[in-house]
Formats: sequence, C-alpha cells, structure tokens
Amino acid sequence: MSQYDFDLFVIGAGSGGVRASRIAAGHGARVGICEQSRVGGTCVIRGCVPKKLLVYASQFSEAFADAEGYGWQVGECKFSWTDLIAAKDQEIDRLNKIYINLLEYAGVELHMGRGRLIDSHTVEVNDQRFTAEKILIAVGGRPWVPELPGSDLAITSDEAFHLESLPQRVLLVGAGYIAVEFAGIFNGLGSEVTLAYRRDLILRGFDDDIRNAVGAGMEGRGINIRYRSEPNKIEQVGECYQVTFTDGDTLEYDCVMFATGRAPYIQDLGLDKAGVDLVDDYRIKVDDYSRTNIESVFAVGDVTDRIALTPVALMEGHCFADTQFGDIDRPVEHANTPAAVFSQPPVGTVGLTEREAIEQDIDVKIFKSSFTPMKYTLAGREEKGVMKLVVDAATDRVLGVHVAGLDAPEIMQGFAVAVRAGLTKADFDRTIGIHPSSAEELVTLRQPVI
Repeated sequence: MSQYDFDLFVIGAGSGGVRASRIAAGHGARVGICEQSRVGGTCVIRGCVPKKLLVYASQFSEAFADAEGYGWQVGECKFSWTDLIAAKDQEIDRLNKIYINLLEYAGVELHMGRGRLIDSHTVEVNDQRFTAEKILIAVGGRPWVPELPGSDLAITSDEAFHLESLPQRVLLVGAGYIAVEFAGIFNGLGSEVTLAYRRDLILRGFDDDIRNAVGAGMEGRGINIRYRSEPNKIEQVGECYQVTFTDGDTLEYDCVMFATGRAPYIQDLGLDKAGVDLVDDYRIKVDDYSRTNIESVFAVGDVTDRIALTPVALMEGHCFADTQFGDIDRPVEHANTPAAVFSQPPVGTVGLTEREAIEQDIDVKIFKSSFTPMKYTLAGREEKGVMKLVVDAATDRVLGVHVAGLDAPEIMQGFAVAVRAGLTKADFDRTIGIHPSSAEELVTLRQPVI
C-alpha cells in the first residue's frame, strides 16, 4: 500500500495538465487533479478556441466585400455581437464538458479549487490536503498589464470574450500574436481599431519579412498602427476612455485592451515551501524531462521557462507521463516547433528566421516570393503573400520556412514535418507542386535572393 493518496497529483486542468493526468492514469497511476476555474484551461476556455471562432466570424465581412468580384450580389448584412458570443459560449460549454468527461473516463479524480504546495509531496485544495508521490504543476499563465494611471480601466483578452457589446473604437496595446489577432477580429467585425506599440515593427521574434507583410496587410484593412507609442495614462470621460500617449497625443476610445504579454500564474502556489527554483523570479526552471530541482515536483506548459504554446504543453504533459509512469524515455524536443498567428493576413512559421540564422553564424541562402494570392485577383485586392525559405548554404538543409498570407497555418503543418525531418532544398525542389495553390511556391523557389 502506497504511503501517498495519489501516485500523481496535478495542479491545473488545462491542456498540459489534462493530457498528463490521462496518460499517467492510462499507465496505471492513481491520479488526482485540481482546477481553480474551468476544466480545459486557457486554450479551450479563454484562448485559442474562442479566439479562432471570433477570427472566423470577423472574416465574413471581407468575404462579403470580395463576393461581387466573383459575380455575387450580396444584400444588406447585419452582425450581432450578442448572437456571436452566445454561440461561442455554447461551444465552450460543450468542450468544457468533454474535458471533464475525459478525466472521468480515464479514472482521474477531479477537485475544483486552487491548488497550492504545502511541501514537496502535499497539495492543499480548499483546505483539504492530498499527498502524492509526484506533483505536476500545470497552472499556465495570466495576462500581464503594465502599471500606469488608469490601467485598471482597460481589459485583457480574458474580458474581451465577454464584452456586452462590440465597441466602436478600440485601442489595442501591444504587438504580439494576441494583439494582432484581436486587431483583426475587432476590425473585421466593424470596430475602428488602433494598435499602439512602443517599438517599430509588430510580431517581435518572427521573421522580418513576415512582420512587414502582416503590418502592411493590417494597415491595408484600415487598422491604424501607432509605432513608438504607448499609453501613459488612461482616464474615464463619460462613457469613453481618454488615453494620453507617450508621444503627447490624447485620444478617446470606447475600449482599451492590453495585450502586453502573459506571466506564469505562480502567485500563492507555495513554490517557496517546496523549494522550487525559478528563472527570472517568475518562471519555473525545468529540464528536458520537465523535472524541477525538487525530485518529486515537475512542471509543464506556460508556467515553465520553455515555449508557451498549447501543443507544446500537450507534448510536455504526454512525455512526462510516459517517462514517469510508462517506463518510456521521452525527453521533450522543442527544436523546430511550428507556430501560427491567426492575424489577418495569417502567419505560419517553423525553424530559424533569417536573423536567427545569421546570429548563429550560419552561412545562409534565402529564397523568397511575394505575390498576390489567386483568390484576390477577381476581388481586386492588392495584398501580397510572402513565402520564404532559410537554407544552410553548406549543407543545403532547410532551416526555416515562413509564410504570411491565406491559409498559412494550414500550409505550415506539413512543411513543419519536412523541417523536423531535416530535408534539404533539393528535396523541396524534387517535390511536385499542387497547382494552382499558394503552397506550391515553397517547392518552386529556384533563385536565392541572398
């Protein structure tokens, strides 16, 4: 008989935590899990899934506008924010129940409440204590808002999914994937959108050609991007919000949304009681097996010092469970992790950017194409898509693939396999393209631009 209540107790029932608990239970472990909010975590409840639904909704306005070029006469169109949010909520409720059922069917014992470490083998949930041979922290992150006068008047992505009405004038602060995605959402649904960013180019960390393409596409859709500018102060004036910017301008908006990053949700988690080490005082330090410095405590997902993406958390949780309870040696491989931004135009990317390759002193060849997608020709749109390959000149290996334009995320999933497999530019060249498609550009690029 084990001296512990559980073989594994998981704090946080988001993507990583649910996956880890189910796989561990499948290996025969006795598993408990707790969740403070709703089962499913950020991605399902207030992140990837509802955001993608809103992206779909926002794209209809562009489709209606382009329809005339293809012979359609579209009549008067009306949009209902309340109907959209109600439909979104219904879908999220459905998914939440599915996740609860997945835990139940796997034999995982669910406890609703905020979990905190009492020591390296004990978790407290709602004044009830559970002991476990191993503890997995998978609490994810929360939006981070800078401290400035009036910042409490603004919303974050968490609140954006529950607004009572669609704001007419929206200010988005930030320029990462959340900011540019919501800029496209609000703009497509009819809001007047401004995006303020303290630097000089959106989507920091992505390839520069992709960043420029997305910026041009957003501005072409009527989004006002204020570079080298951010709020200094926010004041409520009647039903509006008056924002004073660092460049001296003062403007009014109906909604101010901060999309300035996310921080691990480690507050009151009891990490100090268990002696868990942090990186930069706010991320849990782990190795390739998701182990912390404490033998019995592990961590996966956005709370760690690794890549903050839902599929990464899923993989980390799965690898952890297989290694610890399935006698399978599965370290997590983070190299060449593909990613997408559901901006308008969207982005798909995998591998090294041109800048990263150069910084690593790799002699590279760059292959690039910029063109108007076929879908836009009859619609009369002039937006350019960008396809780019970063190739090691010495080995011919494709180190990075970067796409901005229609269907970029769908295109990138397949090419991510090619990059992880270490395929060469010659392998790409030997592949017959699918015509007519945008994706064929990636196997028909012949002359390097660098």
